[in-house]
Amino acid sequence: MQRVVVASGSLLGGIAVATGAFGAHALRTVLDASGQAGNWETATRYALVHALAAVVAGVMPFRRTPSDAARPALAAGICFLLGSLIFSGCLMALALSGVRILGAIVPIGGALLIVGWVILAVAGWRLASPHAD
Repeated sequence: MQRVVVASGSLLGGIAVATGAFGAHALRTVLDASGQAGNWETATRYALVHALAAVVAGVMPFRRTPSDAARPALAAGICFLLGSLIFSGCLMALALSGVRILGAIVPIGGALLIVGWVILAVAGWRLASPHAD
């Protein structure tokens, strides 16, 4: 599962960069005309930040050997990935389509992102001290 989280986070990071560039160049006129450029930028920024967080969560507890932090770290990574897909995906779809009901789904993704950060804090707390050897 660790590989899935790290690989998915890495792919999400690449997609975030690509969608950011696509929005800034190919969609610039459309997004500016609809007043949705800010939503697109927010979606890409959150996707990129949480892609990095997912990668960190995927590798963090496995510095040398698996620790008590492994399960919560992977759970945090999954929350970051799912939260990013829901938050950023719905925000981008809203920006392109104008379908307002998508705005009601965005907070579900945001809640998953927050939960991911809380779980990552638990994982960090459970990491063994490097001086415990």
